[in-house]
Amino acid sequence: MDIKYLRNLLEQVQSGRMDLEAAMDELKKLPFQDLGYAKIDNHRPIRKGVPEVIFCQGKSIEQIQGIVKAMSQNHSNILATRASREVFEGVQKVAGQCQYHEKARIVVIRPQVVEKVGNIAVVSAGTSDIPVAEEAAVTAEALGNRVTRIYDVGVAGIHRLLDAREDLFQANVAVVVAGMEGALASVVGGLVACPVIGVPTSVGYGASFGGIAALLTMLNSCASGVSVVNIDNGFGAGYQANLINKIAVGKARKGPVEEPVGRKRKLSLAKV
Repeated sequence: MDIKYLRNLLEQVQSGRMDLEAAMDELKKLPFQDLGYAKIDNHRPIRKGVPEVIFCQGKSIEQIQGIVKAMSQNHSNILATRASREVFEGVQKVAGQCQYHEKARIVVIRPQVVEKVGNIAVVSAGTSDIPVAEEAAVTAEALGNRVTRIYDVGVAGIHRLLDAREDLFQANVAVVVAGMEGALASVVGGLVACPVIGVPTSVGYGASFGGIAALLTMLNSCASGVSVVNIDNGFGAGYQANLINKIAVGKARKGPVEEPVGRKRKLSLAKV
């Protein structure tokens, strides 16, 4: 139940096209709908502007189908993450129109075209890191962000990253995905003026400890402005980048902010 739906409901009551009891029955679905095995947060789009995201890992096909059926009644652009092709096929049976991004393991249910604004750079160290990078990129795009992909530019061949520096300089936020020793986040953090979100991946040989080595490297980065999400958490990085990018776009559209007298005025460089 999003803001548009709720506004329409109130307008129907106001105009007399819906009686009070019918409206109360609809509102009983707020703030959540209890399916027994899941409680769907119908209030989330009103609070945050985005429907609840379905994390598919560990859920049965039947449970996912039940959640999708309930959510798709009132929402569009619903994200189902960590979804296999089997999950996608199961979702299709109950939701109809949906898109499967196989590399990202994301299903977009009832996809609708949204304006893409700003600029998020999604950077991967190696080709093996692309699935996590794609999870971040697809998440950000589904939430209405313009995404620039810069893949396979790890520090073992630093010239590849420097060749893409102009794309990096244009970003409002950079998501940097790296396994092994995870050094790429620090390098990007030393190049750009925007926030950097480091995503350690579980890619690497034995001493990478399933991504812990990359995680510790990113947490100990000497570059200012680097924050870190959990190992392989492309979704979390894409969502966080969306929040940062939308703030930057909002400030750019409002125009430059006047500084107090005596201070040098600065213009926003955010890309819309």
